[in-house]
Amino acid sequence: MKKIATWTVLALATSLTGCTGAAVSNRSLDSVHQPVVRNAIYQFDVAASNGELPPSEQGRLQGWLDSMGVRYGDRVAIEDPSAYGAGSALATVRSMVERRGLLLSRDVPVTTGAVPQDHLRVVVTRATASVPGCPNWDSKSSINPTNSTSSNYGCATNSNLASMVADPNDLIKGASNTGSDPTAATRAIQTYRTKPQTGAGELTKAPTSGGGK
Repeated sequence: MKKIATWTVLALATSLTGCTGAAVSNRSLDSVHQPVVRNAIYQFDVAASNGELPPSEQGRLQGWLDSMGVRYGDRVAIEDPSAYGAGSALATVRSMVERRGLLLSRDVPVTTGAVPQDHLRVVVTRATASVPGCPNWDSKSSINPTNSTSSNYGCATNSNLASMVADPNDLIKGASNTGSDPTAATRAIQTYRTKPQTGAGELTKAPTSGGGK
């Protein structure tokens, strides 16, 4: 059986709001420098034998996931046009992804090339966020007849937000919550009530004499 491994990057850019260039006159409190989210798509094909993923293919996939550094914020999906999608091969890939603290995504992005016969295609979508044009110190003059905000206004805040957000796609539409979890909603209150108070124990006895002896 011929084994085919593909690694393709498709750059997709999505701008949140507004433009990223310096405005001639910005008299509002909205920054013209907004985070731009880009999604890169990586794909990797593994061979499924009789609906199962052989140990050799599991090792190849594990090595690829390690080299990619798959982490929280990444979206992992399976593209499988064959009947093996309901077999144990899919369950094996799912368990490998779940061990990394992720769940398989139901949304499969468009990839390049057809999936080879008796193969599974693992697709990783990774989003990054940045703020182009920052810092921007074009407005250096103290003369400001239009009372406009600085061209660098918002650069620090938006750049920090873009670098710290775990899933940059949340900057576009926010995190979705398909249902309510009472346990998660009351976790903070439960922790506050059950956690021992810091001053509950005895005071530490410190010697008052002896100096350095």
